[in-house]
Amino acid sequence: MMTNKRLFYYCNFLLPRKAWLLAMVVMLFSSYNLSAQDKIIKGIVTSVTDAMPLPGVNVLVKGGATGITTAIDGSYAISASSNDVLVFSYIGYINQEIKIGSQTQINVELKENLAKLDEVVVVGYGTQKKSNLTGAVSVVNVVEAKKTISYDIGKMLQGQAAGVTVQSSGEPGGFVNIKIRGITSFNNNNPLFVIDGMIVDSPYDFAPGEIESMQVLKDASSAAIYGVRGANGVIIITTKKGKAGVTDIKFKSMFGFQNVPKTWSLTNREQYQKIASAAEVNAGLSIAPGNDPTNPLYINNVDTNWQDEAYKTGTINNQSLTFSGGAESLGYSMNVDYFKNESYLNTPQDYKRISTTLNLNGKKGKFKYGSKLGYTQSDKENFSEYLPGQSAIQQLLLAIPTMPVYDPNRLGGYGGADNLTQRAITLNVIGLNHLTENTNKRNRFIGNIWGELEIIDGLKYKINASADILDWHTRLFNPPSDLGWYYITTNEEAALDLSNGSQTRTILDNLLTYSKTIGKHKFDALAGWVQENNKYYNQTGRGVGYLPGEISHLEYADDISGGEYESTVTGISYLSRVNYSYDDRYLINANFRQDKSSLFDPKNNTGNYYSFSGAWKLSNEKFIKLPEWINSVKLRAGYGQLGNNTIGAYGYASTINPFASYVFGNTLAPGTTVVTLRDPNVKWENTESTNFGLELGMFDNKLQFTGEYFIKKSTDLLARVPIPYSTGAFPADIYTNAASVQNKGFEFTASYINNDHAFKYNISANLGTLKNEVLQIGEGNIPIIGAASKTEVGRSIGELYGYEVAGIFKDQADIAASPFQAGAVAPGDVKFKDINGDKIINDSDRTFQGVTIPKYSYGLGFSSTYKDFEFSMFWQGSGGNKVFDATYRNLMGGQYSNASTDMLNYWTPTNTNTNVPRPVIGDPNGNGRDSNRFIESGDYIKLQSLQIGYNIPLKKNNYVQRAKVYVNGQNLITITNYRGSDPDFTNNDGLFSRGYDQGSFPNPRTFAMGVEVDF
Repeated sequence: MMTNKRLFYYCNFLLPRKAWLLAMVVMLFSSYNLSAQDKIIKGIVTSVTDAMPLPGVNVLVKGGATGITTAIDGSYAISASSNDVLVFSYIGYINQEIKIGSQTQINVELKENLAKLDEVVVVGYGTQKKSNLTGAVSVVNVVEAKKTISYDIGKMLQGQAAGVTVQSSGEPGGFVNIKIRGITSFNNNNPLFVIDGMIVDSPYDFAPGEIESMQVLKDASSAAIYGVRGANGVIIITTKKGKAGVTDIKFKSMFGFQNVPKTWSLTNREQYQKIASAAEVNAGLSIAPGNDPTNPLYINNVDTNWQDEAYKTGTINNQSLTFSGGAESLGYSMNVDYFKNESYLNTPQDYKRISTTLNLNGKKGKFKYGSKLGYTQSDKENFSEYLPGQSAIQQLLLAIPTMPVYDPNRLGGYGGADNLTQRAITLNVIGLNHLTENTNKRNRFIGNIWGELEIIDGLKYKINASADILDWHTRLFNPPSDLGWYYITTNEEAALDLSNGSQTRTILDNLLTYSKTIGKHKFDALAGWVQENNKYYNQTGRGVGYLPGEISHLEYADDISGGEYESTVTGISYLSRVNYSYDDRYLINANFRQDKSSLFDPKNNTGNYYSFSGAWKLSNEKFIKLPEWINSVKLRAGYGQLGNNTIGAYGYASTINPFASYVFGNTLAPGTTVVTLRDPNVKWENTESTNFGLELGMFDNKLQFTGEYFIKKSTDLLARVPIPYSTGAFPADIYTNAASVQNKGFEFTASYINNDHAFKYNISANLGTLKNEVLQIGEGNIPIIGAASKTEVGRSIGELYGYEVAGIFKDQADIAASPFQAGAVAPGDVKFKDINGDKIINDSDRTFQGVTIPKYSYGLGFSSTYKDFEFSMFWQGSGGNKVFDATYRNLMGGQYSNASTDMLNYWTPTNTNTNVPRPVIGDPNGNGRDSNRFIESGDYIKLQSLQIGYNIPLKKNNYVQRAKVYVNGQNLITITNYRGSDPDFTNNDGLFSRGYDQGSFPNPRTFAMGVEVDF
């Protein structure tokens, strides 16, 4: 037997030493190559919780370009070498890395990331682990939010995050109001949206289905990095990106029906005629011929139920197709999304949108790169108003039943009322919106390109160039028509209004970041420079004078006019941030940003904003012994300053008329006068924010709880302050920094996840409270009067303000014994309270009737799965606020318009046990004045969405990985005492005229079905 020593000598004898060493190297290299040859690795990926297979798990070769996704049964097969490491990743689960070695069969069990404390969330100009956040950041559950069917990102947020209030509308393509932690300005309170790093002002040109994550920055410590843009809060949205692996194709389709869930109880023909006739008799007038059964012109062959004629079943549908895949060097995700909403009103006012997006991202060595390209085309048919400020819904409800919908004898073919027979000023809303062309077409392109280079270990430089280009074309044509004696449009009045405009915003970001860990100390820093340019251009044209049937182009008008407006706003910002943590116990964050803007005079164009925040992870302290059921405890606090630049271009420069000649010494002398006076010293609005928070993780982190307290004080708010008429300026006020407001409240969020059994469920809840107080209004603190409201120092913005009702006058003796009320007071009129005790009812007797800003808002969600079935529901609501129901006021007016059936119980000498006053044309006593007769509670709770889904079991194939069908219901139940159509309406946010419901579009009830397929 030959020993190792003999073998060594034997080899050394046969080969020279150099040749022998070379042979050994060749043998070792050959052995390495044999071990490094690629082989097929197979396996199944399952959930450690229930051993169920996980389809769609990303399986990647670490550091390489090879990657696939698991099939419907969780199986995979990938080519790799023994020295490679496989990375298994799946949303909601903890990543797992496995060295291949000699294995050819690798089965993996992924553990769910229940607490998601290590979840990476997007913050301003970067990312951060959720467990390391020191500011108030709400991470929205996007999967659940998407179950709210909407064209608008804002609607999806309703009830999803504490401190975020949303008022919506059922109008197709209508605007959604969003407020974060109250009102911080007398002008613009909309939050800033950041989509894939791009700052945008309005999110409704984007497909909600493309959202992958959404964070809400609510306090200064998290939003101060956006400086002058951050006072109203920041909503950061990240869309889906391509991932390394084979091409993944997803198709989604949804189709639904919509209707109005609640209608008004209105009078029919006979009931209307009874009320209108009584009102005329009480006013000493003759009965209108159309309402008098003894008159030959009496109308008894028309009885139009305008709600039945107008409300129909609308439709909503959405289809999208997504392609994603690629390699580490270049991943891609391309989406095409089509959305259409046909109105539930019998009018052509629909909304449709088609959106396309392309996201590219990749990595080559130490260089990362990517881009986003998005294009949206939308077409919205607007509802028309005969006069500005009128509501189509309210005009529909007030339309009298003796007016027909169609009348071939009138120009245009639609019905109207006559002064001779009906005397009613009543609008045929269906006819107006069919005859009028009122369109708004928008084209929007957003795009950015970025690159990030790691210069040295931990030091990175990133450049990001973005552009947001919007152009629009609006067209409003009112043709000659006859919709009744008051609503006649003559040939000379027929008009075409055109508006063509564009807005282009470009932003260039230069960012430098550095991260370093030294023992238990961890640092990361950010420094940046941002340059912005915003150009606005609008061209208007107007043509007046058209013949019936004439082509509605400007060149055919009898008189043509036009105008142009152009502005450019530039800005430059310097920003910085430092994060420090010690031993994962103590966290400190500091931000600073300086903004300069051409919106202000050069001496006031600079704003400096900063914030400080810190957190203490008590659960990581060795000297603190927590019960076993408590897994994590974190205390945090922050303070900072934010800004707001809610002022128009050139808002600091007065307008001068150089041609104001005047007579001086019997001679006409040239002169100049101020037309619009502006404050040259106007500057940024400023908001100081303080926040305290507590975070808890309990019961193996299944139960998560967060509690917050915040206080925000906004100063230097821009408001209109009265000035003497002798200045010659119009209007007689000046826009200047003269007001301050404070908001404070508590926020609570809790969630519980249980995946221990076949039936898995997740419960989430949030609650936010808010108290708003005005601290200053100009130098004299002169109150601001709104619609049935008053804004006064020491109270909330837009509190309802009006008279209080004491009852109904029974007889003349009751009138004589009561305080004096101006007007032709008679038995059956409303008796108002004498608040100040001077025996006279006048403006001094009006009092505050309640706040219009909800004192609290909340959301409650439940989602579950059992085998292949899914079930979820989401409730949302708010309360503590009052609403002035102006629609009900008008329906109880007792005039010539239609009425609520409540009006049938009006006072008569034989019907005195009632709180409904007598109808009387002209309302001489002011029975319909702003009073608590029409003020109601705005509290409500809604079943916002309910969805049942089924994942279709599929046999293993090479085509379809996953298929799901579902049914969805939206706005199914509303629990409220509000008598109006819907307590959730957009007019609830008119700033000074808040909570004033004058006929908003009711949110529709939606029933939809859908399918999702992954190929």
